[in-house]
Amino acid sequence: MKTYGQFCPVAKAAQLFCMRWTPLIVRDLAGGPLRFSELQRGVPLMSPSLLSRRLEELQAEGVVERPGGRGTPYQLTEAGADLVPLVVELGTWGQRWTRRQLEEGEVDLGLFIWAFERSVDPSAFGGARRVVYLELTDQPAGKRRWWFVNEAGAVDVCIEDPGHEVDVFVESTLPDLIRVWRGDLSLREVMDDGRVDVHAGTRLRRAFTKWFGVSTLAHVGSRRGD
Repeated sequence: MKTYGQFCPVAKAAQLFCMRWTPLIVRDLAGGPLRFSELQRGVPLMSPSLLSRRLEELQAEGVVERPGGRGTPYQLTEAGADLVPLVVELGTWGQRWTRRQLEEGEVDLGLFIWAFERSVDPSAFGGARRVVYLELTDQPAGKRRWWFVNEAGAVDVCIEDPGHEVDVFVESTLPDLIRVWRGDLSLREVMDDGRVDVHAGTRLRRAFTKWFGVSTLAHVGSRRGD
């Protein structure tokens, strides 16, 4: 780990927290313990070897731990949990001052599905199994179709038809869904103008609006002049 060579606590904290990818790892672990493969989904551009090395460094610094040993989930320690408010404040600043039109490299399907899966509310449909089928009209054939199976308070994401009847059929583009998820557009707005086209009965359509999850920072408004 590179250091600033200073005893100042700001420098000591920054050399750990400001390492590339560290805030994103803390961001994902803030939601609870995760296995290595799950952490990979949250940082798709990070190589497995670099992720493994960074986790080892964070363990050595007492920020991350693996109580069950090798092969078990990672989780934040008390010191790691103390970093979560910093991540939230960093994200809040980003919501206020960095939001703009999405650039091509930022429209990441894998990251969206990962974030979206973690933010939906499976209980919105009640106790019965309900399937939300999502078709991303701007994506290639192999990445266009997604099934979200909601049952027993949990959601499973399938890239192949699970064989259950579809209850809610949704069509949209990936950029529009990302904008809704991060709070640039309201779900009601894009449903009304057809950018998110939802086919379901009245009751299920209403439940879908409660099921659809957004970023925990979606409520933070932009202060950019543009």
